[in-house]
Amino acid sequence: MSKNKQFTIPENKLVSITQAADLNDVTRQAIYVAIKLNKLKASKDSTRWTIHLDDLEAYRKQKYSRSKSMYNGELVYDPTKGYYSVNQVSKMLNVPAQKIYYATRIGQLKAVRKGAAWVIHENDLKTYSEEFVGKRKKRKAS
Repeated sequence: MSKNKQFTIPENKLVSITQAADLNDVTRQAIYVAIKLNKLKASKDSTRWTIHLDDLEAYRKQKYSRSKSMYNGELVYDPTKGYYSVNQVSKMLNVPAQKIYYATRIGQLKAVRKGAAWVIHENDLKTYSEEFVGKRKKRKAS
């Protein structure tokens, strides 16, 4: 996958598979799969696929994103309501995600399932941080 290739947008606003992949920062294969699954409109003239830039933009807007995941009509990870993913928590605490999974498994950190996702509330994160992460740092400093 090439990064940030510069090219002039054609007057007819049609781009190739390669250009579409570069614009979306994905592989060419990902673009082919999106076309095959009818998630991205494209047309094939003889041997070459072309994609209209408006269709590419529409695909980009509706493309799956974990941050947009919904469960029972609500966002799964909603920082405005204090809900975070395991990866977000691991970055906040500067620890590996496996450590967060382990802490939830042994009961040090409370997490709840929302569909297929584990979600951690900021109050539980604060408690875990004070009780376990804070103590560990103090122990290392001594």
